[in-house]
Amino acid sequence: MRLLFVSHSFPPRDRPLASIGGMQRVAVELSDALPAHVLVSRLVLRSAWRWHHLQCALWLGPTMVHIWRKVRRGEVDAVLFSSMVTAALSPFVRRAAARRGVVLAAIAHGKDVTQKGPYQGLVVRRTLRALDAVLPVSRATGAACALRGMPESRIHVIPNGVNVKRFAMREHQGSASNTLLLCSVGRLVRRKGFEWFIRTVMPRLPACVHYHVGGDGPERQRIMQAIRHARVADRVRLLGRLSDAALQRLYAQADLLVVPNIPVPGDMEGFGIVMLEAGACGLPAVAARLEGIRDVISEGVNGHLVESGDADGFVHIITHLLDNPSTLRSLRIQARQHTLALYRWDAIAARFVRTLSSLRSYRMDAALPSHPPKNATAP
Repeated sequence: MRLLFVSHSFPPRDRPLASIGGMQRVAVELSDALPAHVLVSRLVLRSAWRWHHLQCALWLGPTMVHIWRKVRRGEVDAVLFSSMVTAALSPFVRRAAARRGVVLAAIAHGKDVTQKGPYQGLVVRRTLRALDAVLPVSRATGAACALRGMPESRIHVIPNGVNVKRFAMREHQGSASNTLLLCSVGRLVRRKGFEWFIRTVMPRLPACVHYHVGGDGPERQRIMQAIRHARVADRVRLLGRLSDAALQRLYAQADLLVVPNIPVPGDMEGFGIVMLEAGACGLPAVAARLEGIRDVISEGVNGHLVESGDADGFVHIITHLLDNPSTLRSLRIQARQHTLALYRWDAIAARFVRTLSSLRSYRMDAALPSHPPKNATAP
């Protein structure tokens, strides 16, 4: 099978941190893993956050023409869009793809499906109608696609993966004696729940529990205000955007990853790749039982789930692990083993290829003319 991979989510070659988040990391790492399983060509946009929206708008038109030409020339068997953003091109190439038996499929991450406004009516529903399959990263994202008209038979859930070479378990450096270091990593936006956790949970935890947050974003000022109001400035640090080396140091030093997401209409957490990256480093998570997060955490195996907004629940789990260091050590080992067993990119890429190959075979079988048996008598 010849696969065309289309993505608007690649960072500039010389500035890998200029445009990187969950969706961007998935696109890059899946693209790297696919060639081991299938013949791949790519159409990708490399851009930094600052000019991304303008560059993407200018890139989509020529990219649609390139896809259409490749489909018309019979150069590809399937097109995989890395998100619903690039999949917006599928209605324009749908007719040519149908004539050539080319499968059109898209990965759905969460917010690229649920974002509010004209985007819903003008892009999402129209795009879903044009696709042969949508490949959501979680059951929650799949349900969001179904709610917007995608038939269940065309929804195939495939989770995100993790680069286990990039995120490897190091010797646990641990925090200072008699302290517990919590960490969170992600864009500082409301749905991540960092401000809620600092304001509501941190004041109720023992003074020996510290919290470091890696990332940047529009909620930074609100989070800083919460730190001051909760009077936890001596225990909470905002680390800003982290390099790969700094991120791995944080995972090696921390005792628990905290994923305290809260529901925000139109801005769902489709998966939560940070839990895989931390898990590959042997860092278990205490996470909100919300949206795509529920697919990542297996209770008591690679972490614990707490109802979103349940401050008592977070306090209980964290203090229990503080008081039971042997349980926490076992959870670290389990988190690493669980992540390696289920979420290596090589295995995830193979699932993508198997799914697309099956869709392609079904498409070709359906296109074959029906011939009566040789000895059949015409009516």
